[in-house]
Amino acid sequence: MTETTEQKSATAVYVYGVVPADVEAESEARGVGDAEVKIIKHGDIGALVSPVRTDESLGTPEDLTAHAAILDGTATVAPVLPIRFGAVLTDEDAVVDELLAEHHDEFAEALETLEGKAQYVLRGRYEERAILNEILSENEQLAQLREAIRGKSEDATRNERIALGEQINNAIAAKRDADTRRAAELLDRLGLLISVREPTHEEDALYIACLGETAKQGDLEEAVDELAKDWEGRVNLRLLGPLAPYDFVVTKESG
Repeated sequence: MTETTEQKSATAVYVYGVVPADVEAESEARGVGDAEVKIIKHGDIGALVSPVRTDESLGTPEDLTAHAAILDGTATVAPVLPIRFGAVLTDEDAVVDELLAEHHDEFAEALETLEGKAQYVLRGRYEERAILNEILSENEQLAQLREAIRGKSEDATRNERIALGEQINNAIAAKRDADTRRAAELLDRLGLLISVREPTHEEDALYIACLGETAKQGDLEEAVDELAKDWEGRVNLRLLGPLAPYDFVVTKESG
């Protein structure tokens, strides 16, 4: 059945990222809106795309998850340059002319540098009771202040409680800096490129993105396991990846 002009005008092309031209899309891969994903090729590169309705808004949690899943799934088998969520071009010709042709050499060079590499994210969260006990054991003044307000009403000790909370938060921030440095030094010794992210929770111990060779993932996992043993009961560590190199690639705006 042939599409009408109206149907065509209601459809555009959603772009996930750029890959080498020899990459093939997974037949079962489903993108934003549960659409089939394909690759539009030009020269040595190609764009991961899927059709998208222009009369439907983007931005649901499912859309964001689908966007990341396509990119992260690709990163396990091939280098990929992620494009910011929500990039939409009018049609396949625009994908070639406005994205692939215009930035062909730049993208091809970036993909070459990413060959065999992927992003990993190391996250750590303090055990609340353990880190609090550690801070109080190291600061007698804080420990005394905590004892002084124990059992007293919140109204009567409001200022003291505020002061205690601020000092504990400052102490956690100092420990976060020290623990982030230790983890970053560990990753650096493994030859990984590092990008420290801002904490997203007050009890974050560290939040580091790193770029490394997928063939050496085992070495990274072993190092993280050793660090986790050292911090057992103090910091909960999680290693995520391989992922698309979000923190290490900046693509030009499209659409």
